[in-house]
Amino acid sequence: MRSSRLLSILILLQLRGRVTGAELATQFEVSERTIYRDIDALSAAGVPVYGDRGPGGGFALLDGYQTRLTGMAPDEAEAVPVMGIAGIAADLGLGPAASGARDKLFAALSRGGLQRAGRVADRVHVDVVDWYRAADPLPHLPLVARAVFDGRVLTMRYDSWRGARAWTVAPYGLILKGGSWYLAAQSAAKVRIFRLANMTDVAVLDENVLLPARFDLAAWWAEEQARFEAELFACTAILRATPLGLRRLAALSPRGAAAARAAADAGEGAAGGWTLVTMAVENSDHGARELLGLGAEIEVLAPPDFRARVAELAGAITAHYRVN
Repeated sequence: MRSSRLLSILILLQLRGRVTGAELATQFEVSERTIYRDIDALSAAGVPVYGDRGPGGGFALLDGYQTRLTGMAPDEAEAVPVMGIAGIAADLGLGPAASGARDKLFAALSRGGLQRAGRVADRVHVDVVDWYRAADPLPHLPLVARAVFDGRVLTMRYDSWRGARAWTVAPYGLILKGGSWYLAAQSAAKVRIFRLANMTDVAVLDENVLLPARFDLAAWWAEEQARFEAELFACTAILRATPLGLRRLAALSPRGAAAARAAADAGEGAAGGWTLVTMAVENSDHGARELLGLGAEIEVLAPPDFRARVAELAGAITAHYRVN
């Protein structure tokens, strides 16, 4: 532990130029007295580190000193794939490890390379949560992530639209989609999707998971998305839309992609400014309510039962607001 901290202190001094004892103590969650002993140890090992007292003081390396000793600890190696995505490493419980891995990679760069890398890091920010949404509270994510990384079976209570029940699963991987985390895990010979925000009472068992040799998380997720969308949008509807209706249809969320494709395929408006659009919809009360939100800018022509449901909802709204 101490040897790793000494290396991390050395790299921080190399990257930042000057760091105070208080900043180092906060960074490594130790006392300032421990930091002073670490600085003495580095100096005794031949590292040209010196300290200045008073305001603006701190520890620094002699100009030009650079170490290439940047070996990564196991947790830092785990954090490498996500260390450049703001907040993700912290959510997974890998925040400090990602910071250490980043510093070590940067320390291996030339001065010019370090400047270029730092410039990009300072000027690119990734925010994975959609507009008008707050991130899900995920108290169990670090524990679930550790089960995934270590290949351990976990138990949980999961609340779905079918109700809450207990599960014992073999975790295969984690997916971040639209700001929400999902777990891919096998149960009863089937790989299923579990949303992290719906999990409670999570526990990791001392039982290993044997991941199938040919399992590809990214490919599996793409297939699952395609299957889910095909099952959800099983109905084909024919609409007509005004130019404004086409724009609103293309912006419809979360069906925007399918609606945008349908609007693009429809081409220019026909006589009267209306355009016929054929698109996949969710033939349900929810789907009808969603299209109803576009108002008089669209009209459902077919199928008859879907058109009737939209008309029924529109009539109920009209009756509710009718002035006697």
